[in-house]
Amino acid sequence: MTARVVLHLPEQYHDTFRAKKHLALYPRIETAVLARGGVVAVEGRPPALFSGKILPADGDLHIVENGRAIGAGWLNATLAYLEGYWHLDPAGVLAESSNRDKVFDPAQVDGAVAQKYFDSLQQRFATARRSRYGQAREVAEVPEGCIAVFLQGPAPQRRKHAYASYTAMLRVVAMGADGRPVVVKAHPLKPEMGAAQIAEVRAMGFDLIETGANVHDILARAAVTVSVNSAAALEGFLHATPAILFGQADFQQFCETVLHPDDFPAALAAALTTPRDYARALCWYFGQHCLHLDAPDFDAQLWSRFAAMGFDADRLGLRQ
Repeated sequence: MTARVVLHLPEQYHDTFRAKKHLALYPRIETAVLARGGVVAVEGRPPALFSGKILPADGDLHIVENGRAIGAGWLNATLAYLEGYWHLDPAGVLAESSNRDKVFDPAQVDGAVAQKYFDSLQQRFATARRSRYGQAREVAEVPEGCIAVFLQGPAPQRRKHAYASYTAMLRVVAMGADGRPVVVKAHPLKPEMGAAQIAEVRAMGFDLIETGANVHDILARAAVTVSVNSAAALEGFLHATPAILFGQADFQQFCETVLHPDDFPAALAAALTTPRDYARALCWYFGQHCLHLDAPDFDAQLWSRFAAMGFDADRLGLRQ
């Protein structure tokens, strides 16, 4: 029996996902499958798809937007930090993607190819001052050599990815800044939550500089970024800015990770002194382990991912 490709999307987008930028992967999948005579269905996302438990196979290939679905015939997908790049992964997405278990060996990445890839990313995002969420267009003053802390919403704590609360993170960063200014940017979608956390730590007597500046203006001036596992850490690599994480991530291969707040001073020292090849790192991560919607071989990569799950062209009823 021919297997279907089932797209599990938020119900409010079932009729409109083809026009939604944040769901751009799914119409590409639909178009590719239908063009070869396959069958695509769109269904909802019941709670079981976020349980992280092994789900039963039913003969179809399921793709869950921002899911935690594990099992034969189940893939999870979502935007992978930079616009245009996507996770399509049996283990999960973002901090839970299978990238977190992969070994990064810079010697295995061609330097010339990596530099060209890096230059392209830098032009598209850093030079254009462009990020996933809306950013200030005016250029703001940011202290040179600061520690830039990027707060996130409740997801890292809810998903148990964070190794410390935001207030604990801010407190130890302020305590261990060693004279460097600490600049803090709240998440663009959670400004009130971020402002409250900054105010709480300021009330303890710590000096924090709150900013709404464009993320790339901050990264261009920062000595290091600090976050639980923010996309800003990866964006910082486009400015050769090292990153410290206070949580689980799937790009920790290129960062210092603080498992306990007391470890921050050592992590800061290591981040500021450890040489890293960010061109090779970003080429490896985005070029080899994410799907890029504009890649000339996007369809071939898609079929390869499907086949790795046991859904080759024959099983999906795709014409050659």
